[in-house]
Amino acid sequence: MLVLPAELTHSQANTCLGMLREAVRAARAEQVLVDASALTRFDSSALAVLLECRRDALHDGKPFAVRGLPARLKELAQVYGVRELLNELPEPASPVAA
Repeated sequence: MLVLPAELTHSQANTCLGMLREAVRAARAEQVLVDASALTRFDSSALAVLLECRRDALHDGKPFAVRGLPARLKELAQVYGVRELLNELPEPASPVAA
């Protein structure tokens, strides 16, 4: 699983995308899964990074999904008409203590 940083704005976008691209190419998993739950400070560049990562994954024949999208980023994706491209997965259920 690939993990986004807490901050992903225009100034970090190219660096973050470069690291994600390397990770996608090196990944042996059949699916590229990005965890966005750490994001606390972001702008529309975060969407651009996720969409480029998706494009790279699909180019390599790997399905792409995102987990933990912050509500505000979901809203941005909806406004830009790309929310369905992010293939958001639900958070895994917490184990129940016996």
